[in-house]
Amino acid sequence: MAAYVALLRAINLGKTRKVPMPELRGLAEGLGYRDVRSHIQSGNLIFATADPAPTIVDALETAIRDRFGFDVPVILRTAGEVAAVARSHPFGADEEDPAKLHVVFYAEAPNTGAVDAVLARDLSSDRVTVSGREAFVHYPEGAGRSRLNLHPLGPGTARNWRVVQALAQITGGD
Repeated sequence: MAAYVALLRAINLGKTRKVPMPELRGLAEGLGYRDVRSHIQSGNLIFATADPAPTIVDALETAIRDRFGFDVPVILRTAGEVAAVARSHPFGADEEDPAKLHVVFYAEAPNTGAVDAVLARDLSSDRVTVSGREAFVHYPEGAGRSRLNLHPLGPGTARNWRVVQALAQITGGD
Protein backbone atom coordinates (compact mmCIF):
# COMPACT_ATOMS: atom_id res chain seq x y z
CA MET A 1 0.00 0.00 0.00
CA ALA A 2 1.15 3.50 -0.81
CA ALA A 3 0.36 6.70 1.09
CA TYR A 4 -1.33 9.45 -0.90
CA VAL A 5 -2.50 13.02 -0.53
CA ALA A 6 -5.58 14.02 -2.50
CA LEU A 7 -5.88 17.78 -2.95
CA LEU A 8 -9.43 18.86 -3.70
CA ARG A 9 -9.83 21.97 -5.80
CA ALA A 10 -12.18 24.85 -4.96
CA ILE A 11 -14.20 23.49 -2.06
CA ASN A 12 -15.38 25.12 1.17
CA LEU A 13 -14.74 28.61 -0.14
CA GLY A 14 -17.73 30.58 1.03
CA LYS A 15 -21.25 29.20 1.22
CA THR A 16 -21.17 26.96 -1.83
CA ARG A 17 -19.37 23.76 -2.75
CA LYS A 18 -19.36 22.52 0.82
CA VAL A 19 -17.60 19.22 1.45
CA PRO A 20 -17.48 18.49 5.19
CA MET A 21 -14.26 16.71 6.11
CA PRO A 22 -15.97 13.96 8.19
CA GLU A 23 -18.11 13.07 5.17
CA LEU A 24 -15.09 13.17 2.86
CA ARG A 25 -13.21 10.83 5.18
CA GLY A 26 -16.23 8.53 5.22
CA LEU A 27 -16.33 8.48 1.41
CA ALA A 28 -12.66 7.53 1.28
CA GLU A 29 -13.15 4.79 3.88
CA GLY A 30 -16.12 3.54 1.85
CA LEU A 31 -13.79 3.20 -1.14
CA GLY A 32 -11.60 0.91 0.95
CA TYR A 33 -8.80 3.38 1.67
CA ARG A 34 -6.90 2.92 4.92
CA ASP A 35 -5.56 5.31 7.55
CA VAL A 36 -7.82 8.08 6.23
CA ARG A 37 -7.21 11.55 7.64
CA SER A 38 -7.93 15.10 6.57
CA HIS A 39 -6.04 18.30 7.21
CA ILE A 40 -7.95 21.56 7.62
CA GLN A 41 -11.14 22.32 5.73
CA SER A 42 -9.63 23.15 2.34
CA GLY A 43 -9.73 19.59 1.03
CA ASN A 44 -6.54 17.77 1.95
CA LEU A 45 -7.17 14.04 2.27
CA ILE A 46 -4.45 11.63 3.38
CA PHE A 47 -4.85 7.85 3.02
CA ALA A 48 -3.23 4.60 1.96
CA THR A 49 -4.29 2.24 -0.81
CA ALA A 50 -2.89 -0.23 -3.28
CA ASP A 51 -5.06 1.23 -6.06
CA PRO A 52 -3.28 2.92 -8.98
CA ALA A 53 -3.41 6.72 -9.19
CA PRO A 54 -5.88 7.01 -12.11
CA THR A 55 -8.30 4.68 -10.32
CA ILE A 56 -8.03 6.73 -7.12
CA VAL A 57 -8.75 10.02 -8.88
CA ASP A 58 -11.73 8.58 -10.78
CA ALA A 59 -13.15 6.92 -7.67
CA LEU A 60 -12.86 10.03 -5.51
CA GLU A 61 -14.25 12.39 -8.15
CA THR A 62 -17.20 10.06 -8.80
CA ALA A 63 -17.94 9.54 -5.10
CA ILE A 64 -17.82 13.28 -4.40
CA ARG A 65 -20.08 14.07 -7.38
CA ASP A 66 -22.56 11.36 -6.35
CA ARG A 67 -22.63 12.48 -2.70
CA PHE A 68 -22.50 16.27 -3.04
CA GLY A 69 -23.94 16.88 -6.51
CA PHE A 70 -21.07 18.84 -8.06
CA ASP A 71 -17.74 18.11 -9.71
CA VAL A 72 -14.57 18.52 -7.67
CA PRO A 73 -11.24 18.04 -9.41
CA VAL A 74 -8.90 15.86 -7.37
CA ILE A 75 -5.15 16.28 -7.73
CA LEU A 76 -3.18 13.37 -6.37
CA ARG A 77 0.35 13.08 -5.03
CA THR A 78 2.16 10.28 -3.28
CA ALA A 79 3.58 10.96 0.18
CA GLY A 80 7.04 10.94 -1.39
CA GLU A 81 6.04 13.53 -3.97
CA VAL A 82 4.64 15.80 -1.26
CA ALA A 83 7.87 15.38 0.72
CA ALA A 84 9.93 16.31 -2.34
CA VAL A 85 7.85 19.46 -2.85
CA ALA A 86 8.18 20.33 0.84
CA ARG A 87 11.98 20.23 0.52
CA SER A 88 12.19 22.25 -2.67
CA HIS A 89 10.52 25.68 -2.53
CA PRO A 90 13.04 27.81 -4.44
CA PHE A 91 12.06 30.99 -2.60
CA GLY A 92 11.79 29.50 0.89
CA ALA A 93 15.24 30.53 2.07
CA ASP A 94 14.48 34.16 1.15
CA GLU A 95 11.25 34.46 3.05
CA GLU A 96 10.72 34.70 6.80
CA ASP A 97 6.92 34.61 6.47
CA PRO A 98 5.81 31.23 5.09
CA ALA A 99 2.28 32.58 4.55
CA LYS A 100 3.69 34.41 1.52
CA LEU A 101 4.90 31.18 -0.07
CA HIS A 102 2.51 28.97 -2.03
CA VAL A 103 2.58 25.90 -4.20
CA VAL A 104 0.07 25.34 -6.98
CA PHE A 105 -0.41 21.65 -7.72
CA TYR A 106 -1.48 20.60 -11.23
CA ALA A 107 -2.71 17.21 -12.44
CA GLU A 108 -0.41 17.52 -15.47
CA ALA A 109 2.71 19.58 -16.00
CA PRO A 110 1.78 22.91 -17.60
CA ASN A 111 2.93 23.19 -21.20
CA THR A 112 6.08 25.15 -21.88
CA GLY A 113 4.33 27.80 -23.97
CA ALA A 114 1.92 28.63 -21.16
CA VAL A 115 4.75 28.78 -18.63
CA ASP A 116 6.77 31.08 -20.91
CA ALA A 117 3.73 33.34 -21.38
CA VAL A 118 3.17 33.67 -17.62
CA LEU A 119 6.86 34.35 -16.93
CA ALA A 120 7.07 36.93 -19.73
CA ARG A 121 4.49 39.15 -18.02
CA ASP A 122 5.35 41.84 -15.51
CA LEU A 123 5.07 39.97 -12.22
CA SER A 124 5.69 43.10 -10.15
CA SER A 125 7.37 41.87 -6.96
CA ASP A 126 5.85 38.38 -7.20
CA ARG A 127 8.07 35.50 -8.16
CA VAL A 128 7.05 32.21 -9.73
CA THR A 129 8.83 29.19 -11.07
CA VAL A 130 7.35 26.01 -12.49
CA SER A 131 8.92 22.64 -11.92
CA GLY A 132 7.12 19.58 -13.22
CA ARG A 133 3.54 19.57 -11.96
CA GLU A 134 4.02 22.38 -9.43
CA ALA A 135 4.27 26.14 -9.57
CA PHE A 136 6.18 27.67 -6.65
CA VAL A 137 5.08 31.21 -5.86
CA HIS A 138 6.35 33.96 -3.59
CA TYR A 139 3.91 36.78 -2.90
CA PRO A 140 5.97 39.38 -0.98
CA GLU A 141 2.93 41.68 -0.67
CA GLY A 142 0.58 38.77 0.09
CA ALA A 143 -1.50 36.62 -2.26
CA GLY A 144 -4.56 38.85 -1.83
CA ARG A 145 -2.72 41.84 -3.30
CA SER A 146 -1.17 39.98 -6.20
CA ARG A 147 -2.11 40.49 -9.84
CA LEU A 148 -0.29 37.30 -10.85
CA ASN A 149 -2.45 35.25 -13.20
CA LEU A 150 -1.62 31.55 -13.25
CA HIS A 151 -4.81 30.52 -15.09
CA PRO A 152 -2.96 30.00 -18.39
CA LEU A 153 -1.12 27.11 -16.72
CA GLY A 154 -4.36 25.18 -16.39
CA PRO A 155 -6.54 24.14 -13.48
CA GLY A 156 -4.61 23.64 -10.31
CA THR A 157 -5.08 23.96 -6.59
CA ALA A 158 -2.93 26.14 -4.36
CA ARG A 159 -1.72 25.44 -0.84
CA ASN A 160 0.28 27.77 1.33
CA TRP A 161 3.68 26.70 2.55
CA ARG A 162 2.50 25.86 6.06
CA VAL A 163 -0.04 23.39 4.66
CA VAL A 164 2.53 21.79 2.36
CA GLN A 165 4.90 21.36 5.30
CA ALA A 166 2.12 19.90 7.45
CA LEU A 167 1.09 17.44 4.75
CA ALA A 168 4.69 16.25 4.42
CA GLN A 169 4.91 15.80 8.17
CA ILE A 170 1.53 14.00 8.46
CA THR A 171 2.45 11.55 5.71
CA GLY A 172 5.84 10.91 7.25
CA GLY A 173 7.61 12.35 4.27
CA ASP A 174 9.40 15.24 5.97
